[in-house]
Amino acid sequence: MNVKKMTIRKRELIYGLLFISPWLVGFLVFTLFPICSSLYYSMCEYQVIKAPVFVGLDNYKTIFQDKTFLKALSNTFYMVLFGVPITTITAVGISIIMNHKELKVTGPFRVVFFIPTLVPTVVASLLWIWVMQPETGIINRLLGYIGIRGPGWLSSIFWSKPALIVMMIWTCGNAIIIYLAGLQDIPVSLYESASLDGAGFFSQTLFVTIPLLRSTILYNVVTLIINVFQWFAEPYIMTNGGPDNSTMFYSLYLYQNAFSYFKMGYASAMAWILLLIALGIILVLFKVFRFGESDY
Repeated sequence: MNVKKMTIRKRELIYGLLFISPWLVGFLVFTLFPICSSLYYSMCEYQVIKAPVFVGLDNYKTIFQDKTFLKALSNTFYMVLFGVPITTITAVGISIIMNHKELKVTGPFRVVFFIPTLVPTVVASLLWIWVMQPETGIINRLLGYIGIRGPGWLSSIFWSKPALIVMMIWTCGNAIIIYLAGLQDIPVSLYESASLDGAGFFSQTLFVTIPLLRSTILYNVVTLIINVFQWFAEPYIMTNGGPDNSTMFYSLYLYQNAFSYFKMGYASAMAWILLLIALGIILVLFKVFRFGESDY
């Protein structure tokens, strides 16, 4: 009897492995092998047209002496420290307002906030270049109507990153939908109890909504931080890292090293440093948001 059971289990195991073999082959060839290769190349001087030459940790040492790398890293941290919180607060605020029972036109508002996420990245980037023109752009024209002279936005060292934060806020429709879903999972009885205790709208938001929305906020914040570290298309199309490297972000500089300067070993080292930085930030966020603890 035991022999028969073992035979059936082995057969099921074989069938199972056969069924998942396409995925296993794809994972090994297109994911695991490139990851291992990039780790090896990060310790090589590799220019694509020549065979890689092992140099140990020289690439990692050179990176932190590279002023452009340090500038790209600081620009990326700027977006993490300012862009991510501003976008998160805006998305949470909009979703809370739209979830309010007295607002009966949430459907059209959801469509309005979600539409920008459907616009292709290239089209959106070209649109925002036009919107942020110093003289003819819509934003500066609107500011001019109230007597404010608008800045150069994308042509300004100081205003270029805030301009990209505005664009980041414009495309936060996905996060708003997710927050709305999280808000609808919060029991109404908790708001009724808080109201009976004399808590107003702001007190309910601060002490009921935000704590119970913690896991949803964590998910969106982690996703947004990963997107910032991978941010490439928008700065590449809109500014190409300028002016004066003020919008030179990590992924853009990594791309330039890999495909413009053909320093594949150097770019691979940058990729592994990026992985460690992102992992460190996400682990800290998990600790701050007390990931794994119950929301109730």
